[in-house]
Amino acid sequence: MHAFTLSGPEPSAIPVLIAVPHAGRYYPGSLLERMRNPGFAALRLEDRYVDLLAESVAAATGATLLIANAPRAMLDLNRAADDIDWDMFGCGARPDVGSYTPGRRARSGLGLIPRRLPGIGELWKRRHDEQDLSARIAGIHAPYHESLAEALAALRDRWGAALLLDMHSMPPLALRGGQAPPEFVLGDRFGASCQGSLVGSAFSYFAEMRRGAAHNRPYAGGYVLERHAAPGEGLHALQLEIDRSSYLDSRLTEPGKGFAAMTHLLIGLVRRLAGEVSALGRLREPPGWAEAAE
Repeated sequence: MHAFTLSGPEPSAIPVLIAVPHAGRYYPGSLLERMRNPGFAALRLEDRYVDLLAESVAAATGATLLIANAPRAMLDLNRAADDIDWDMFGCGARPDVGSYTPGRRARSGLGLIPRRLPGIGELWKRRHDEQDLSARIAGIHAPYHESLAEALAALRDRWGAALLLDMHSMPPLALRGGQAPPEFVLGDRFGASCQGSLVGSAFSYFAEMRRGAAHNRPYAGGYVLERHAAPGEGLHALQLEIDRSSYLDSRLTEPGKGFAAMTHLLIGLVRRLAGEVSALGRLREPPGWAEAAE
């Protein structure tokens, strides 16, 4: 199984790329053997079946689709390659692998290789090998992000602007102030990753559909948006978190009765955003136009 798959019509049908970095379910035996509670931990780490939602949406809309098949337990594609907790490894860190100082995510247990989860604790029976880490970065992380950057740039070059919709799932959020928790959280890194009109259009759509959505809290977007978004260059990016209980069964393990409705809802969202991005692209000045005019 390839670490990820990239698909879509040629030429592209709409200026939208849907990416799913956390839905991988292909666990090598060597990885499962190292995990303390492989069944439960793997389920908690996955954005369960978001890839199936994305596949249906892409098929209906013509969006470009990038799906990670490698599981998050092996490598988290929404983390920087140097966001590593070196205490997980048997020897001292090698300078060519990454940083010696783990970031906030790694310190919390959710770095490039996840270390622990709330309610579960440590995920691994023993320390990892640095050679395995280097191979995963070179064979999974680097080519995934290179492919994402190239596909997004190709959409921008064809349409004048492009949108990356980075799809995730979240556990149901808690009630606040007696109000029902939102089913969706849209993250744009507090305005840094996306044109405001696109965010506004997405919220208008959810309001029309009578579905609750929150903005940036508790999920504002991670490394994928930080690396690939450049609104000034026509590259926009949104992170979309979806409440798992909205499309999975009561155990949050298999597609539930809300799966078809969620697919239909997301198809409408992508079509709405595709029209907005296309309009933004028509407004952008083509690269080099001013110099040619002079």
